[in-house]
Amino acid sequence: KRGAAPPSQINQNLPFDSFIVGKHNQFAFAAAQAIVDKPGQKFNPLFVYGGVGLGKTHLLHSIGNALQRRGFSPLYCTSEQFTNELISAIRGQNTEQFRNKYRALDVLLIDDIQFISGKESTQEEVFHTFNQLQSAGKQVVLSSDRPPKALLTLEERLRSRFEGGIQVDISQPDFETRVAILQSKAAQLQISADIDVLKLGAERVDSNIRELEGALNHLVLQSHIYHTR
Repeated sequence: KRGAAPPSQINQNLPFDSFIVGKHNQFAFAAAQAIVDKPGQKFNPLFVYGGVGLGKTHLLHSIGNALQRRGFSPLYCTSEQFTNELISAIRGQNTEQFRNKYRALDVLLIDDIQFISGKESTQEEVFHTFNQLQSAGKQVVLSSDRPPKALLTLEERLRSRFEGGIQVDISQPDFETRVAILQSKAAQLQISADIDVLKLGAERVDSNIRELEGALNHLVLQSHIYHTR
């Protein structure tokens, strides 16, 4: 029986269709799609790691969107949101309600799990929630800026659980993928952008996708100012 569906916090604007796949993320993308095909049966947990602004959050929302369409009840949250909810539950003496919310899910997607390091009560709740979901055949997806073995201040029992599924990394996109990302973003914004301009942007920004989007927005603003003079 599937669990009750609290507000999922899934961003409907981040589906798989808008996730640009390249050499830097193709393994992570394939693992994400495998989860959608058989949630809780393959790659549980899925642990996605990589630097800031490389698409980890987008991938988590894409998984959530795809599973929602299949009738599952996923929930996305950041580790900070999880911690804040736990603090509120402890203060309001309703930790049982907090636990029921998270342990009745079909799919739990936690972003930036590295931030639970050093937070004893949060780690305790994540550990028991993880065990409950996994033993019930429910899917857990986690993202971090580094692999589990590098989370040195995380409890050993949690690191062991996180390493028990599959770990996939997302690295920096190559030039061709950066151009494709800019083309996709321009299309979403309904901007007619010259390919040479996009190539120039891709050459200048090689760090992460978030900075690429910022560069495109800057180009759009410049274009708008130029044409309104």
